[in-house]
Amino acid sequence: MKITVIGATGGIGTQVVSQALKDGDEVTALVRDPARLSAPAHPRLDVVRTDVLDAGQLAPLVAGRDAVISTLGTRERGPTTICTDGARSLVAAATEVGLRRVLVVSAAGAFIEKSDDLVTRRAVKPLLGVVLRNTFADTRAMESIIRESGLDWTIVRPPRLTDGPHTGQYRTGYDGVRRGYTVARADVADCLLSLISRAETAGRTVTVAH
Repeated sequence: MKITVIGATGGIGTQVVSQALKDGDEVTALVRDPARLSAPAHPRLDVVRTDVLDAGQLAPLVAGRDAVISTLGTRERGPTTICTDGARSLVAAATEVGLRRVLVVSAAGAFIEKSDDLVTRRAVKPLLGVVLRNTFADTRAMESIIRESGLDWTIVRPPRLTDGPHTGQYRTGYDGVRRGYTVARADVADCLLSLISRAETAGRTVTVAH
């Protein structure tokens, strides 16, 4: 497959690039600073420095691809629109060039899910919502844009991320994952890549957790 990865220097994005190359895919990694990409040079890897928030720059970099995976995010707790702006740019670029399949990383903590237990629903997520209110507002706005895009989208919601090893052992669910409190970034990447060809997940939100 031919895949474009947005946010390729982040924790999940780096794993997506690495695992996709191992799977034999052709990868275009979009970065602001090529020096931050830890993946070694590879004949099937094209590293492109670009502004992914500019749909005009993004469009030719997603044209002709089988899928785009966006792992955009920020660790800052102040007001941010990085995910929202990235979603708008991606939708505009994909629509312009006729790309259909897009997968984006969201956050389970920003939403009450059917599988959440009482403590998570009444205490944990409300507390997270206060601490990460700016990040979560951006995340929710991003999801709304993706949902209304008309594309073949899949939103992937992980809980708390860890730097654990790639195990391939994780659970997924459309209504959350019961007692799924953490997941390794490497396994989120595995999940994203596995969902590309699963047509039944288009237009669905998938939670992934250990």
